[in-house]
Amino acid sequence: MAIDYTEKGLETNIEEWLLHTGYRSRRIEGTALEDFKKHALDVEMLFEFLESTQPKEMERLRKVYKEQTREKILERLSKELNSRGMIDCIRHGIKDYGVTLKLAYNQPVSYMNQTLLEMYTKNIFTISRQVYYSSQNNNSIDMLVSLNGLPIAVLELKNPLTNQTADDAKRQYMNDRDPKELLFQFKKRAIVFFAVDPDEVYMTTRLEKERTFFLPFNKGNNGGKGNPPVLDDYKTAYLWKEILQKNSLIDILFRFVFVKQEDILDSTGEIIDKKETVIFPRYHQLDVVRKIESDVKQFGVGTNYLVQHSAGSGKTNSISWLAHRLAKIHDSEDNAIFNSVIVITDRRVLDKQLQDAVYQLEHKAGMVAKIDKDSTQLAQELLNNTRIIITTLQKFPFIMEKVGEFARGKYAIIIDEAHSSQGGKSATAMTSILSDKTLEEALEADRTAEENVEDIDEKIVETIAKSGKQDNISFFAFTATPKAKTLEKFGRMGEDGKPHAFHVYSMRQAIEEGFILDVLKNYTTYKTYYKVAKMIEDDPEVSSKKASREIAKYVSLHPHNIAQKTEIMIEHFRRVTRHKIGGRAKAMVVTGSRLHAVKYKQAFDKYISDKGYDDMKAVVAFSGTVEDKGVSYTEPLMNGFGEKELPDKFHTDEYKVLLVAEKYQTGFDEPLLHTMYVDKKLDGIKAVQTLSRLNRTCKGKNDTFVLDFVNEAEDIKEAFQPYYEVTGLEEVTNPNLLYDLQRELDACQVYTEEEIMEVCKLEFSGKKKTPKTQEKLNAILDKAVERYKNDLPKEQQEDFKSTAGKFIRTYSFILQIGPFVDVDLHKLYVYLNYLLKKLPKHGSESVYLADEVALEYYRNTMVFEGSISLQVQGGAELKPTTHGGGGGKEEEKDKLSSIINRLNDRFGTDFTETDRLSYEQIVEDIINNEDLAQKAKNNTKENFKFSYEKAFLDIVIGRMGQNEKFFMKILEDNDFKATVMDFMFEEIYKGLSNKGA
Repeated sequence: MAIDYTEKGLETNIEEWLLHTGYRSRRIEGTALEDFKKHALDVEMLFEFLESTQPKEMERLRKVYKEQTREKILERLSKELNSRGMIDCIRHGIKDYGVTLKLAYNQPVSYMNQTLLEMYTKNIFTISRQVYYSSQNNNSIDMLVSLNGLPIAVLELKNPLTNQTADDAKRQYMNDRDPKELLFQFKKRAIVFFAVDPDEVYMTTRLEKERTFFLPFNKGNNGGKGNPPVLDDYKTAYLWKEILQKNSLIDILFRFVFVKQEDILDSTGEIIDKKETVIFPRYHQLDVVRKIESDVKQFGVGTNYLVQHSAGSGKTNSISWLAHRLAKIHDSEDNAIFNSVIVITDRRVLDKQLQDAVYQLEHKAGMVAKIDKDSTQLAQELLNNTRIIITTLQKFPFIMEKVGEFARGKYAIIIDEAHSSQGGKSATAMTSILSDKTLEEALEADRTAEENVEDIDEKIVETIAKSGKQDNISFFAFTATPKAKTLEKFGRMGEDGKPHAFHVYSMRQAIEEGFILDVLKNYTTYKTYYKVAKMIEDDPEVSSKKASREIAKYVSLHPHNIAQKTEIMIEHFRRVTRHKIGGRAKAMVVTGSRLHAVKYKQAFDKYISDKGYDDMKAVVAFSGTVEDKGVSYTEPLMNGFGEKELPDKFHTDEYKVLLVAEKYQTGFDEPLLHTMYVDKKLDGIKAVQTLSRLNRTCKGKNDTFVLDFVNEAEDIKEAFQPYYEVTGLEEVTNPNLLYDLQRELDACQVYTEEEIMEVCKLEFSGKKKTPKTQEKLNAILDKAVERYKNDLPKEQQEDFKSTAGKFIRTYSFILQIGPFVDVDLHKLYVYLNYLLKKLPKHGSESVYLADEVALEYYRNTMVFEGSISLQVQGGAELKPTTHGGGGGKEEEKDKLSSIINRLNDRFGTDFTETDRLSYEQIVEDIINNEDLAQKAKNNTKENFKFSYEKAFLDIVIGRMGQNEKFFMKILEDNDFKATVMDFMFEEIYKGLSNKGA
């Protein structure tokens, strides 16, 4: 065959390019292989480098160790690598018997030092293919990049042309690479592990079997994930043509990679352990730092830069790297471009991380000064030309004044917009006493106060404007959500005459790459919540009084009826949210004013106490003092602890709900936040910042949920659009869509009812899961997998997967709204979650995850509480449990539809001329569908109906915004939908069949 489409072909192309750019090809075999398996080092290359660059040092060691020189140096090096780690040893070398051995030479900052330049050129970069690394097995890695015999990067390659992708490479690392092997041990040998295919690159710095966490290492494509197409080359060629190039790799090793240390806290806030993470820069971080550095070298001081990087982009690391680079940058005459780099932030985490990172990169203290006293301290550090100064936003006006005075100096000012509003320092207007007002008056008073709060971003811009143009300062502003003034001040003018960010890592890319969650995915307005809740109860036989009471509760909900909203929120939290994130999920209630926050805290405490719920507590956050009916309330008084303790207290398992009034709506990162209840008008950037409190990821967190009592979905979508690029807000999900999806899936004849039942017997047996259970499960699923592969055409296979995925997502979402009880649907849900994991994958398909709430709800509520019990003995179907006893008179039963009619007589249906037009639009849309026209020509009427029904629903949903009443009737009322579809069918089939004839 003329084309080599295997990963071997990809391997060859990578190797040839690296050899072309100065790498050496290195085949590790024979004695070298034995040494490699023992030490995880290319010993021959190591000693070639040492003899070439440090002959005097080697001679001194030979005098000490004689014929054991090689073994003793290897012994010492291995000991140092195992205790200090590869990164530290590469940067600072090792000492042996008073002799310092350098393991690599960094590229000199200036070309003036010819000796250092010559030593740098003596570094040996090698690329090795199919390296056998273990004495325990015969496994090999695809490619190994080494520097002077030290393993740096491991590459596992896959090719979609052989039906394997980077996802398969990730699985290979997790399943086939033992982290105990010396080559893979954390920090000790290889620094980074790449999973590569022609389209995408992922990386990790720590192999931990199935817990291995991979980061994407992609450029991004049109604002989303992945990589753009490249003319006559692989999309991922940048990895070997840019990143692994000698100058780039040395730069990363000496000036980017560092080890981050974090304290692990227990539920009481005590430090119980320390966690280390090797930080290897992601592509966009490398890109922004290098591009800014290059631009500063070209244009010098006095230019401004706006970096628009989404949450989840690693801004803290990007700022740390940039501060260090700017502090070290020299011009063509070898003069430092900046006297000092000033980082302005309120993030406490940045202080420690920046100091630690710079110390690791420089190995000397004193380069970073934190201004935590007064303005005199700041002035002194500026006079001393301290390389990096960290200070707060509040000192910004003074900084501008001082750097103006020191006109002889040149300064880089990095502004980190992710300031915290936790302490309320920037919101002095909100700390005043709010006295004896109605809820409406309090809402207006706090709204006015919020408008008068000094906006930090605008304050910065104003301060800079007052100082006038200063050629001795360059500004570097980092923000996820730039305001108009920020863009005008720091943006670069584009060809369209408008200011643009210098570098962008979009919210959409962060979401698609899995760094933050899409908070709009499960965004539900109260109107929708009520509508879906009503539809869930649509027409079952229920107690007339009970149903009337429940619906009345929704309908009569007054905008300021705190007690009713409290009940809805707490019951939703208990039914849904508390089962998320392994039972650790938390919620935030965004209230309209400080008085609202006080009232909600009282209402939550009372409801929780009355119900005897001992597994949840609410905590409140607001500034200042609120007086209500002569009683004064403050945050510490209501919580029972100080303001500064709140973030740590809320993180513990004791507190589940945080009630906020303005405070904590920005700059608050709590990954366990899953659900937000919004009872406040939000618009513009405030909406984005508030809702984004939910977007942080953590292990076990797969989604978020918003229930909004006040805002309209369209307004929220409009607020997000400038920062988001692609928004998916769905106003209503009809539970009855599940039955349509179920019919589509059943029609594919992939599974049988008996097989679904057998899987559910295993799932709900109540017995401990054993390997035998897994054996049985696989045997049952394999029957469906075989039918899927052998009986379904390729196109129908994709349709089946897509529909099954949609069924799982819709079912999970419906259960976020209310207790939707349909045992047959739940059986299918359980079965499909297992089946989808076993079906053959094409390309990079996502793995389907069962929704915790769906499983927990049915396990806890239905199995254990006795509402519905799943019977699994014998071959019986799952039936509701009946309860014996008591001869009390059964409540009168009635159809829920008639109850709703009695409650809503004035909402009768009255279709008009507009509805006739909507009918005609559906017909026209379907007839204009080219794909359907093809299917109508090639199929009988009966076969065509399958495609027609699917297209009909898609078009109705697409037209929702134009005539909600008519289209909602179609979606809500199956009989009405069936009648309309029947009326249209003959006309559409005839129209499509004759199209183009």
